[in-house]
Order: sequence, then C-alpha cells, then structure tokens
Amino acid sequence: MFLIFVSNLTPRVDYVFKHICTRILGLSIKFTTNLEEFLAHHGPKMSYGKRPLGGEYFVQAHDLLFVQGIEDIEVPVRSWGETIGIFPTPERGQLPFDIFAGGFYLLSRYEEYLPHVKDDLGRYPFTESLAFRHDFLQWPVVDQWAVKFGLTLQNAYPELMMPLRHFKVHSIVEAKRPYEFLQRGLVRSCIGLLGDLYKLKIGRVLQRFQVLSGRRKDPYDTFNWLLNNLKGNRSKLTLFFMLGEGYSFREDFNTKQERFRQLIKMTSDYVEVGLVLSYHWLLNQNQIKSEKQQMEELTHRPLSATFNDRQMVQLPQVYRSLVELEVASDYTMYYYNKLGFRAGTCTPFLFYDLDFEVKTPLVLQPVVGKSLALNYGKASDIEGAVMALFRTVEKVKGTFMFMFSNRDFEPSVDNKIWRYLFSEKLMLRER
Repeated sequence: MFLIFVSNLTPRVDYVFKHICTRILGLSIKFTTNLEEFLAHHGPKMSYGKRPLGGEYFVQAHDLLFVQGIEDIEVPVRSWGETIGIFPTPERGQLPFDIFAGGFYLLSRYEEYLPHVKDDLGRYPFTESLAFRHDFLQWPVVDQWAVKFGLTLQNAYPELMMPLRHFKVHSIVEAKRPYEFLQRGLVRSCIGLLGDLYKLKIGRVLQRFQVLSGRRKDPYDTFNWLLNNLKGNRSKLTLFFMLGEGYSFREDFNTKQERFRQLIKMTSDYVEVGLVLSYHWLLNQNQIKSEKQQMEELTHRPLSATFNDRQMVQLPQVYRSLVELEVASDYTMYYYNKLGFRAGTCTPFLFYDLDFEVKTPLVLQPVVGKSLALNYGKASDIEGAVMALFRTVEKVKGTFMFMFSNRDFEPSVDNKIWRYLFSEKLMLRER
C-alpha cells in the first residue's frame, strides 16, 4: 500500500491520483490528511503540497487541485527529456513538474470549458488545444509522466512492487451506413440511381441492380470479413450502429428492417456492439433513452458503449445524460480531423464534471482518431501516421484505439491500406 499525504483531500486530488497511480501504474493507494499517521508509516509514501514534511518522496503542488470553478489560468509548457511537462516546479521536489495538476488539466478537458472558437457544427477544434499549440498532441503525455513517476518511486522505494502493464489494441468500427444499396428505401434508391445515370456511372448502376437482385453482396457489408479477422488474436473490436435519425438525408435509412436488426443480433453474439447517438438529438435525454432501450432489446444485454455522431463533444451536457442512463463507456473523445491524444492519455479515464466538481462512473475511451482524418493521403503516409501512434502507445503499455468505418473495408484498391492495417498491423496474434 502506497500512502499519500495531502493537507486537503479534494475531489480533484482523488480523481487524478487514482488515474495516474492506480489506473496506469496499478498501485494500491491510500490518502491521509493526518500528519501523525503519515510520519508513523514506515512503508512507501509521498507528500503532495507546498513544502516537504521531512525526507519523504515529495511533489510540489500547483494550486489547480485545491480550488473550485473554472478560470483562464496560465499553463506553462517546458521540454522534459523525450516529452514535455506542464506546471513546472522548483527543484525541491522529486519531479520537475506537477504531473498531477497537469494530468487533471488534460483529463478533465479544462480548456474545453473555457471560451473558445467553435467550428461550423459547434465542435471544439484541435487548433484551440494546448497540445496542438505546443506540439504534443501526438504523445500520451499523462502516461509518459506516469512512467517517469513510477521509475523515480521505485528508485526511492525498491520494495514497492508495480504490476506489469500489458499493451492492448482495441479497434472500433462505425457502421452508420451498414449497406450502400440495400435498405435505402424506394425514394433514396431512385434518387441514387438517377444520380448515377446523370453522372454516367454505368458500372455503379450495374452494381446497384446486382446487389438489389441478390446476385452480388452489398459492398459495405464487410461484417463477416471483420469477424473472421478476429479469430486467433487478442485484439478487441467494438461495432457501432445507429438506430436514430441520420445527420443528412443521404445517411438516413430504415432501421426497422429485419435484415438490419438481424445484423445487429448476429454481430452482438461475437463482439461488443455500441450505439451511435444521433447528432440532432444529443441534447434530448428522452430520445437517447429510447435509442438505448431499442439497442438493448436487439442485443439482449445492457448497452455499454456509445459515441456521438459527428464527434460532437458538448461538455458536460451529453455526458451527464449518459451517466444518468448508466452507460458505461463513451468513444467520442477524439478529433474527427486530426490524430492524437485529445485528453493526453492512452488509458481509459473517468469523466470529471467540472461544473459539479464530481468524478463520475462514465469511462471515456482514448481513441486516437478515425480513418476519415487520413482518407486523402498516400497509403505509405497513412500507415506511417497510424503506426507512429501505435508504437508510442506500445512503449508505455497503453491501449491503442483507432476508429474505422465499415466502408473502409470494401474490397477496392482505395481501401487496400485500411484492410491491411486492420487485419495485419492492428491484430495482436495469440501466443
């Protein structure tokens, strides 16, 4: 047991210490505000405050974890070996930065509560983030800090045992449009056909008729290929389907059709199935509840995973709804048009509601990005960008999460790189 002394145990202190010490390093920790108890403890211990109590392991604290509310604070960024640090401290502590205040700033998404310029859909742009402006978006800095912290702890307390952490890969596939031609409805099918004829896409017209007549498989129906690639490996897959209203007329389709419902039932027998929350209804808790109930009726199990259509993270309203509806995990905490670590970590973390100053049970999954952000690059550039992040996460033994679309695996020349990455590079084979 690792004892931590703080003069004031705030919700912020509890939240970030448990992420760094317990979730990342695997330590069993105990807090104390009792000085006598701390001084009498002869095992591994540390103090966190303005000045050390004696010769113990000490980290000097920034004020951020001992205040309430949201203010526009200065966040100095400095280089720290192969990474960076924020909130530098004087030399009296064992660490040159307050990694706990820095971790809280990034994990709580403190900067997203501050006034900022939004994009056309009301999203927080990556260009506004501290990580982008100081060129560390590509690093899971909180995990890198935790590794440095763990090494110095073991130097101070050789008897302190830390469990071995294992690298994980978790692929996510968005299937908002599970079919290209099937189940589009008469009106949409006619509009699509007329559009193809007008643009003289004769091959696509023939393909449409072959699929609708049952002589050819729908090109977006890649689900058997996905499931077959999971055999004999340790990687995890989560499939996301939409049951509500699509963002646009083109994306909307009839979710009541039996073929679609059977697809969800079939895939849920093999992998985790999640729900894409409709963009137009994100602030309507009753609608979210209705869609959640529909998915649970199809899969016959509690819904554990959601993400917001168009990657709309509207803090804190949508997450509060998910907490009230007892959804376990959200997969929206990434930038739709830029790869990187939006919250600075590659370890799943809890949503902290800054307005209410409370840690919630909702787990936010640290997805690094989606294929759409790279769709217009060369195959070699795409592989290089994805694998650079993969190796960075592997180095700190975190969880690498990347979001694909089922359309990425359509057997075509353009999609060869995505099929290769999913089936060859992002699969951890059984030993």
